[in-house]
Amino acid sequence: MKNVYLDHAATSPVHPEVVEEMIPYLTEHFGNPSSIHQYGRRVRKVLDDARTAIASSIGASRNEIIFTSGGTESDNLAILGVSSALKSKGKHLITTKIEHHAVLHTFHELEKRGFDVTYLSVDENGRISLDELQQELREDTILASIMFCNNETGTVQDIKSIGSMLKEKEVIFHTDAVQAYGLVSIEVKKLNIDLLSASGHKINSPKGTGFLYVNEGVPFTPQGFGGEQERKRRAGTENVAGIRALHKAAVLAENERNERFHQYQEFKETMKKIWDQEGITYKVNGSSEFTMPHILNVSFPGVKTEVLLVNLDLAGIAASSGSACTAGTLEPSHVLTAMFGKDERTKSSVRFSFGFGNKLEDIEYAAAETAKIVKRLTK
Repeated sequence: MKNVYLDHAATSPVHPEVVEEMIPYLTEHFGNPSSIHQYGRRVRKVLDDARTAIASSIGASRNEIIFTSGGTESDNLAILGVSSALKSKGKHLITTKIEHHAVLHTFHELEKRGFDVTYLSVDENGRISLDELQQELREDTILASIMFCNNETGTVQDIKSIGSMLKEKEVIFHTDAVQAYGLVSIEVKKLNIDLLSASGHKINSPKGTGFLYVNEGVPFTPQGFGGEQERKRRAGTENVAGIRALHKAAVLAENERNERFHQYQEFKETMKKIWDQEGITYKVNGSSEFTMPHILNVSFPGVKTEVLLVNLDLAGIAASSGSACTAGTLEPSHVLTAMFGKDERTKSSVRFSFGFGNKLEDIEYAAAETAKIVKRLTK
């Protein structure tokens, strides 16, 4: 039996070149970056180089990058940091119903603290209405958090228009770019993005690595206390080996970005072509026009999600029902529910996501096996 991993949106394998880059900073170069002696200075340069490279990858300056433990911390830090700093100006916040739980649960917490949160709806393609966003903006709106690309469906929002609108209204704009960073060109200044979250383990770096971009002029209150690391914005001794790994992964992603983008597009089209040839019924969830190539969320009418996932696993194929953070629950995805309400497709949807290590023959195998399973389960 062939084993095929198609759950890269949940996590990705660490690239061998990334592992190689890490090892010296887990063994011989063990100094604390805050130390002034040679052991500290040597690893401090690793942080400086990584900060410069990652800032360059999104068109930012090095002082605007905060290293974090990943996407969740970056989302939390961005939303809580700005809300705390601007609460005297206003307590109205805006987000969407389809955000990752790292964002949604942070806003739920802020509601308990007395903030007023508006959750924007989405259409059947998973996109917000710019008109609704415009209508919901108020004098006391201080922050809007709208994800770049949805982790379950791959749908991309109109980030440029959103950024322009929010800048005009002087509202801080945060975007969770965990699924977009490394696959598309992102220029934070041109897009008027004030804060951007990214995670290392989605781009073949180890888990526990990530960064938050914070525009130099954005008011920001630290949420952790201790040393003066990260220019007093995020206390704690830096994960030097992890940051070195993140740096290497970011460089690899940038160098291979166009190649990967087109390869994943081919994978997505190949799966759909094989299903069409096999004559099975399916519906793609998400926008066909505004989408990332590495995520394919699809419903198979008459087939329960959990049953299909178990059968795929028995066939050696790793897929998911959407967000890995809610794996194991029988509740429909909050993203698909926002898109389709109580439609049956919310209970028959599976996410296939592509990444490093996948080959066309893997995709062909997975598509053919999926077709066999769907035919068997719908007899």
